[in-house]
Amino acid sequence: MSNRPFDLLQDSIGRNVMVELKDGITVRGTLMAFDVHMNLVLDSAEKLVNGETRNRYGKLLLRGDNVLLISP
Repeated sequence: MSNRPFDLLQDSIGRNVMVELKDGITVRGTLMAFDVHMNLVLDSAEKLVNGETRNRYGKLLLRGDNVLLISP
């Protein structure tokens, strides 16, 4: 059981996550890595619009100061 935010992220490595960014963009992908600044590396990343895939990116680095929420 994860009690701290970074524990939850660590438990989510290799799993699909949904990330909402400050500008309202939603991205889904496999969490590969993160750091203390909440920078995220996603693989098989997709931009979602109204729940449907709009763009596919493959590997994607999201800068932590743009991240609003991460849903494991």
